[in-house]
Amino acid sequence: MRACRREPVPYTPIWLMRQAGRYMREYRDVRSKTTFLDLCKTPELAAEVTVTAVERLGVDAAIIFADILLILEPMGIDLEFAAGEGPVIHNPVRKPTDVDQLLEIEDVSALEFVNEAIRQTRRALRPDIPLIGFCGAPFTLASYVIEGGGSKNYVHTKRLMYDDRGAWHALLSLISRGLAKYLNAQIAAGAQAVQLFDSWIGCLGPDDYREFVLPHTQSVIRSVTPGVPVIHFGTGTAALLELMREAGGDVIGLDWRVRLDEGWQRIGHDVAVMGNLDPVSLFAKQDSLREQAKRILDQAGGRPGHIFNLGHGILPETPVENVIALVEMVHEL
Repeated sequence: MRACRREPVPYTPIWLMRQAGRYMREYRDVRSKTTFLDLCKTPELAAEVTVTAVERLGVDAAIIFADILLILEPMGIDLEFAAGEGPVIHNPVRKPTDVDQLLEIEDVSALEFVNEAIRQTRRALRPDIPLIGFCGAPFTLASYVIEGGGSKNYVHTKRLMYDDRGAWHALLSLISRGLAKYLNAQIAAGAQAVQLFDSWIGCLGPDDYREFVLPHTQSVIRSVTPGVPVIHFGTGTAALLELMREAGGDVIGLDWRVRLDEGWQRIGHDVAVMGNLDPVSLFAKQDSLREQAKRILDQAGGRPGHIFNLGHGILPETPVENVIALVEMVHEL
């Protein structure tokens, strides 16, 4: 929390995106008894895997176990997590009239299971371990809604964006209003910081980001309860960092495709940064991993406001002993 506020810290704090996940035996044991969606919707289990990851790894923050797409169901989206395929949306939005069929999220009672998981996690965590809440960013969620799942080229998304600006902005405004309520409910339940995941934003160029995305992401961030740090993260964002900074956030997440010192210089040292080890580095020998971690810490230069993290989430096949070693290395170095 001090690092989020760019205050001095005794050592660089570290947590890892997807730190509760398939690479960890304890998670696989819980997951083997239930579906992914049921795990997300069972507060006791979501809290268990959240807390277990913190205790096993020795990281400096917890992030609630959930999924960015959960907010889509209350909007009338038919969502399924298909085995081996990932998320599938059975009623994608492809034309302006489809946008009109979506539901306004008046309150987030349909997502109460997330808030209850946060309450249970907060009670179970050590008092000095902060709990991060999160959501998907408007563009990434809209892309899922339009594409119906994953995509390489975002043809459907960009076609709607270019062909019907009114429908596009109506869709992102609808999503943004729901996200603001959702994040603030997480904060009320006990999340001490929140993160926006714009995982797919790297498919856009700067001009499109400014016109089609920035106002919506900015509106979500400005709606967050005052005083609660916001982490704004995306991947493939080397061309968008200044615009992300303009959209907002107390901490800007950097992926591994940009040097941490150069990225921080570009967005300004009056904002904190998070990052930015390549997740594949965790497959290397520990001597090599240590070199990579040290390089990033050297680039941060001891400046207040650096939170060590990966440039994206831990991959499922990652050796857990290397993850634990990385946490110890960062604390030591």
